[in-house]
Amino acid sequence: MPTSLERLLAAMGTGPVCLVTVQETQGSTPREQGAWMAVALAAPQAPIGSIGGGHLEWQAMREANERLRACATGAAAREPVVLRKALGPSLGQCCGGVVALRFECLGPDDVGAVRRRLAPRLHPLTLFGGGHVGRALVRVLGPLPFAIHWVDSRDEIFPEGLSSKVECEHSEPVQAAVADVAPGSMVLIMSFSHAEDQDIVAACLARLRRHDDLPFVGLIGSKTKWATFRHRLEARGYGAADFARITCPIGVPGIHGKAPEVIAVAVAAQLLMRVSPME
Repeated sequence: MPTSLERLLAAMGTGPVCLVTVQETQGSTPREQGAWMAVALAAPQAPIGSIGGGHLEWQAMREANERLRACATGAAAREPVVLRKALGPSLGQCCGGVVALRFECLGPDDVGAVRRRLAPRLHPLTLFGGGHVGRALVRVLGPLPFAIHWVDSRDEIFPEGLSSKVECEHSEPVQAAVADVAPGSMVLIMSFSHAEDQDIVAACLARLRRHDDLPFVGLIGSKTKWATFRHRLEARGYGAADFARITCPIGVPGIHGKAPEVIAVAVAAQLLMRVSPME
């Protein structure tokens, strides 16, 4: 599924678009500085992205459409305009803060500049396993600020139509791909085989001893599975300090259910708790 930015760039390639960006905030506001929404002349009631919803967003959509029509007819210049909005009784919102919204009309010639300006900083994540949970997790992470390195030992396991933020790798043996993991990556291990999972964990532990450059290594499974792995890894020379670097089970506590989508949401929340806000 394409990201919001990819949808925006595609829309810009076919016609005029009004980009609405939160330029400044004061007090309590529904979205942070840098959040954006775009309205295309070809689809005036189908915004891309969001600046927080509610009456603020509805009014911004109306103003964006008015500006688009004015720019298209030459009745207004294409220079950006900044409007300040107080989130009080006049907008029917109780946030109490103030937002400054930047409105600018854009077209095909602006695609490159907008791509550079709006591209978020993506946090590297390596996901081992293309099964049901792995696929659900890739879908959940699609709109979130992660660049995914997706690894599996099986041929033709990866689905079609993946986002440009997902890079797939077939690796046999699968643990050999640990050497290709970008420094600073978070790692999730959920292959189709417990034997593969164990080999990947061992490769991650060896890398952590050498470089200490994987800030989070998570393993899907129960406490019993992890206890069995620890016992086997002790025979390979690993100990308590090594095992403390592995998170198992994964996912934020308190979310119950074993459906792939439920696990994916719990794990995505855990990852987001470990990264800085979107930029």
